[in-house]
Amino acid sequence: MNPKLKSMNVDFLFNAILCLETEEECYAFFDDLCTISELKALSQRLQVAKMLTEKRVYSDIVAQTGASTATISRVNRSLTYGSDGYSVIFERMEAKEKAAAEAAEKEE
Repeated sequence: MNPKLKSMNVDFLFNAILCLETEEECYAFFDDLCTISELKALSQRLQVAKMLTEKRVYSDIVAQTGASTATISRVNRSLTYGSDGYSVIFERMEAKEKAAAEAAEKEE
């Protein structure tokens, strides 16, 4: 964890996010919390990180996300030297998708 990030306000924000249970609740909360531009920037960075972990090239990432090469480089630095936050999310998302696919197979 980055000690520069740690504060009572950030703790409060993260605890609030952890209380969200559905995608609809996320939409409502983040619509109230962020501007459209802020939310689009966050979601773009997450998509860039996903594409970088899939070993996609910068030109493909620019074409598909509209992100600047500076943004892509910044996200790439986070993937290489950061706190592994992206890795945790991607692993959990993949496990969730796999479990959903397995459940769907069992229903068939």
